[in-house]
Amino acid sequence: MRSWKELLPLVVAIVVLLGVFRVWVPQFLLAENLLDLAQQISINAILALGMTLVILIGGIDLSVGAVVALIGTITVWLLPRTGPGIAVSAGLAAAALCGVVNGVCAARTPMPPFIITLATMLMARGAALRFNEGRPIPVPAGEEGFLALGNARLFGVLPLPVVLMGATFAASFLLLHHTRFGQHLYAIGGSREAARFVGISLARHETAVYILCSACAGLAGMIHASQLYSAEPASGQGFELNAIAAVVVGGTSFTGGLGSVPGTLLGAIIIGILDKGLNQAGVHFSLQYIVKGAVILAAVYIDVRRGTAQP
Repeated sequence: MRSWKELLPLVVAIVVLLGVFRVWVPQFLLAENLLDLAQQISINAILALGMTLVILIGGIDLSVGAVVALIGTITVWLLPRTGPGIAVSAGLAAAALCGVVNGVCAARTPMPPFIITLATMLMARGAALRFNEGRPIPVPAGEEGFLALGNARLFGVLPLPVVLMGATFAASFLLLHHTRFGQHLYAIGGSREAARFVGISLARHETAVYILCSACAGLAGMIHASQLYSAEPASGQGFELNAIAAVVVGGTSFTGGLGSVPGTLLGAIIIGILDKGLNQAGVHFSLQYIVKGAVILAAVYIDVRRGTAQP
């Protein structure tokens, strides 16, 4: 894990962005606007936390956006047929199955993860569109428990998606930074051959991280469907890019072996501030893409320079 000093530039960047948008958008730092910002960040942060584990071992998962749509659709479709408990359990099981497919293919075949997850992205998107002929599926009346996932506020103040993001962050932090499993992921990302030599099971760990990544996407899909009050089979497009952006901006290296959960959370906050701030400032969406692309390019450049500077 990186030292807290190495995370300081990300904290400074957040403070600077908040100051800039406070000047540009006078209401930006109002409490209600910040709570809304935190709620918007939550889905991308949950996706990015799962993506961190995959990128840390040198992999990639392009399917998470499609899994968001698929799991949201499956869960909402099942709600009136099975009840919320079974629907949510089935949704998480389906998400885990997506991760099993990605993980087994990545671990047991010579195919690159980029191609594997590109293919599963298309399959998951197609499966989501098969439901209800691609039309939205409204959350049935009386499903307040499911709707609370994306809309309730704890103690009437803190959005529940933010609480779920915090729980995901805590679990990811403990798993990656305080367990042997996490140490093994760093070892695999640093050198797969060395990890294999000391007896680490590459296949088991690789499959596990893809399952965890898809499980995060499943949770995000349920939250997203709850916020929309319906399952949108075409939703989630581009979510994987935002998640990858948050991971990269947060300092996780694409070559593997370097990164942290706190860095990813800070990266998600930076991406969220940019999205909301530019949108509220009335910046045209095309320019928003340009700004976000420039930020990602700068983050990757810094990562490459840092890698070449190491002995």
